[in-house]
Amino acid sequence: MTIFQPLDTRAHIDPDAVFRELDGEAVILDLETGLYFGLNEVGARIWQLIEAHGDLRQVFEILRQEFDVADGQLQHDLVTLVEQLREKGLVRVGPPGR
Repeated sequence: MTIFQPLDTRAHIDPDAVFRELDGEAVILDLETGLYFGLNEVGARIWQLIEAHGDLRQVFEILRQEFDVADGQLQHDLVTLVEQLREKGLVRVGPPGR
């Protein structure tokens, strides 16, 4: 049985997703569906790091340096947001390196 390691994945932002930051918060618009998705300051930072790096373990390590939060909580919050974005079709996830 293979154990899934959620940080050992890569996230790719959908090309139809448009990100705009507004006063510390952000909104993502899916141009294909017209869906809006709001992000708080931390969520906006996660989106920016996914866009810049893709590799969720690297995103996690950067967030660890920037925020004072327990590792378990940080991983939970990161994975939960990525899953929500995936469910909305705003990101795709896959194995590292792809």
